[in-house]
Amino acid sequence: MHVIIIGGGIGGLFAANALIAQGLRVSVYEQAPALGEIGAGVIVTPNSARHLARVGLGPALDRYGAPVGAASRYFRQDGSEIASVQVTDSAGTPVRGMHRADFVNFLAAALPAGVVHTGHRAKGFSQEGEVVRVAFENGAVAEGDVAVGADGIHSVLRPFAVPPSTPVFSGSVAYRGLVPHAAIPQWPTNAWQMWLGHGKHFLVFPVRAGELVNYVGFVPADAQMKESWTAAGDPDALRAEFAGWDPRIEDLLRQVKQTFRWALYDRDPSPNWTKGRLTLLGDAAHPMLPHLGQGANQAIEDGMALATILARADVKSAPAALQAYEKLRRERVGQVQLGARQNGLRYDSAYKDLATRDAEIAAHAAFRRTLYDHDVLADAERVAVG
Repeated sequence: MHVIIIGGGIGGLFAANALIAQGLRVSVYEQAPALGEIGAGVIVTPNSARHLARVGLGPALDRYGAPVGAASRYFRQDGSEIASVQVTDSAGTPVRGMHRADFVNFLAAALPAGVVHTGHRAKGFSQEGEVVRVAFENGAVAEGDVAVGADGIHSVLRPFAVPPSTPVFSGSVAYRGLVPHAAIPQWPTNAWQMWLGHGKHFLVFPVRAGELVNYVGFVPADAQMKESWTAAGDPDALRAEFAGWDPRIEDLLRQVKQTFRWALYDRDPSPNWTKGRLTLLGDAAHPMLPHLGQGANQAIEDGMALATILARADVKSAPAALQAYEKLRRERVGQVQLGARQNGLRYDSAYKDLATRDAEIAAHAAFRRTLYDHDVLADAERVAVG
C-alpha cells in the first residue's frame, strides 16, 4: 500500500516513520523548500515518547530532549509557589523539552532517502476507485492508495474531508523564543516552570539537552495581534507585559534578543475527518491550544494508531481502516481540545477566588497522569480492520 502524506512537520514525519516501520510505502510532500521549524520548543510527553521509542527513535529523544523532573512547579506571578507539576507517567517516563528544529531533523533523518519531497505545495485532491491524487502548484501530481493531510490548521486537504469551519481565536497570543543557558546559568535545566497571572501566564522549560531555555509568554491580544498568524515580536513589548512579575522572569527577559509572536487558534471538535481514502492527522484534524502541551503529542498518537491499523488492511479495505482510525481517535482528541481551552482559562486566572484556581492546579496532576499513561497501540490493534 502506498500512503501519501501532505505535510512535513512533526505529525507527518512521525506518521511516515511509523508507517514505514510497518512495511508500508510512504511519500511525504512538504510545501516549504526545506524542512525546518522556527526556533521554539515543544514538550514531548510520555504518551508519545513510548511511540518514538517503538519506531527506533528513543536514542534521538534521549540525545536531544531535556527531561524535566521533581523541581517543576506552578507559581503565582509574584513567585509564590502554587503546586508541583506532574512530569511523568505512572511508570516514571519523563516529560522532555525539545527544540522543534531538532525534532523535525531527527524524524526526517530516520526516513529512507527519497521519501520526503520539499517544494510541493498542494492545491487539489481527487479520488477515483482505489486511487487518490494530489495536485501541486509546481505541476506535479502524486498518486497513491491513501492520502493523509498532516498540513496543519489551514490544511489544503481538510476541505475535501470535513464540512467548512472557521478557526476559533482564543483571545491570546504567545511570545516564544530561546535563550542560551550560558546567558542565565542560574536557571535550572531540569524543570518545567509556569507563572500564572490575570489574563497572562509565562512558561519556561529546557530544550536541546539543557543548552537552551525555551520561554513562552501568553498575553491578551489586540486587533493587530489577532491578524498575525506568526510574526516577529518586539522584545521590549514582551518585557513590558511581564514587568513587575517574579524577578526570575525579568532576569530571563533581559536576555531576550529576538522573539516570535503566534496568535493562538484552534477549532471546535470535528464530527469527522475522513472521506473515502483521505484522512487527516494532527492539527489538520483537531487543532488545539497549547495549554496541555498536547498538539504534537496527539499527532504522534494519531500516527501510531494510523500505522497500526493500516498495516492490517489492504488496498480494498483501506477506507474501512481509515474510518476505524478516525473513530478510535476522535473522542480522545476532542476531549483534549476542550481540556486545553479549559486549562487556558485556569492558567490565565479567570477566577474570582485564586484559592479555587490553585486547588484545581494542584488537583490537575491526576488528570495529567491519566493523559500520559494512555497507550494508543493496544486500542489500535483491537480495532484494526483486516
